[in-house]
Amino acid sequence: MATKEQTLQSLYGDMVAWRRHLHRHPELSFREEQTAAWIADKLESWGYEVKRGIAGTGVVAELSGGRPGRTIALRADIDALPIQDEKTCEYASTVPGVMHACGHDGHTAELLAVARCYSLHRDETAGVRRFLFQPAEEVLPGGAPGMIEAGALAGVDAVFGVHLWSPFPYGTVATRPGPLMASPDEFEIELVGRGGHAGLPHQSADALVAGAHLVLSLQTIVSRSVDPLEAAVVTVGQLQAGTANNVIAERCRLSGTVRSFNAEARALVRERLERIAAHVGAMHGTEASFRYVEGYPPVVNDERETERFFRVAAALLPADAVRRCERIMAGEDFSYYLREKPGCFFFVGAGREDGSSAPHHHPLFDIDERAMLTAARLLVGVADDAAAEGVPPEG
Repeated sequence: MATKEQTLQSLYGDMVAWRRHLHRHPELSFREEQTAAWIADKLESWGYEVKRGIAGTGVVAELSGGRPGRTIALRADIDALPIQDEKTCEYASTVPGVMHACGHDGHTAELLAVARCYSLHRDETAGVRRFLFQPAEEVLPGGAPGMIEAGALAGVDAVFGVHLWSPFPYGTVATRPGPLMASPDEFEIELVGRGGHAGLPHQSADALVAGAHLVLSLQTIVSRSVDPLEAAVVTVGQLQAGTANNVIAERCRLSGTVRSFNAEARALVRERLERIAAHVGAMHGTEASFRYVEGYPPVVNDERETERFFRVAAALLPADAVRRCERIMAGEDFSYYLREKPGCFFFVGAGREDGSSAPHHHPLFDIDERAMLTAARLLVGVADDAAAEGVPPEG
């Protein structure tokens, strides 16, 4: 009989085909109806008991192994992004303005392969495997809270997730204990002045000029207010003002993101944003309104489960492939699972060795599909190791 490793190897072609199908047919957050139905149909055909419509469009499936053991959850996110696919390849997105620009198609394909592997090795599997195909990782508040509220983690002993990561080259895997990914908050500031004729600026209060000064002033928050031994980011991603060349703008809207790893830095940056917006606005004769949305909490890996990952990865991969990475300022709603249960989130390199891969959320984003097999092997490895912990050997 084939081993799980051999079964996963034999499923690689299916993984590629599944991933490319999903890449051609992406769906946005909380709209993954066809994606969810396609996933659920496959799982049911393999003998799984499947729950559909979790948190809107999520899918949960469970397998009870033939041997005693703990319950381990494995998660993949299934949503795409509102980005036009600009790649030239046979599996490019067929949906205008929507593409899998973050690797969630690969996450789904590799977790399907893991589920298929377990369905073929049920008798020798210890404990329970629960598969979480989660919607809406890309939008706040994320799909994870709804999955948890629906009971996706009930009775779970540990949870694991993986991100295919193009900044890391194929053949490498990485994570770290403790804080791994940042909290991704959002802010919006609107400055309202007094519009007028461009040739008579003294009769107006120019919201565009106030906005330009505000963008520069906000850059001092991290450089002059946050402890230099802490990490934080303030990025203004949008600046919108004006209607014509000869009209002084009455309104200016700024929006952006804040990234941090702890509650103190998060609160400090928020307070400074609001205060600076009010003072800069007043200095230019405008009024500032401020809106702040707290995003996902930071991803904080459990120490013991991260040790497990490194031990399992070292047994499966060459020693130089397994790395401890620095903290990453991207956010992930896997953080909600880790607040409820011990677990580990890790990265599998899916980029080119020379670093020339397009970044995540880019119109040319793609992955080295071989990384899916690496991810599937690691998910099975950590799940089997965690499920068997504390269980007396048979016989």
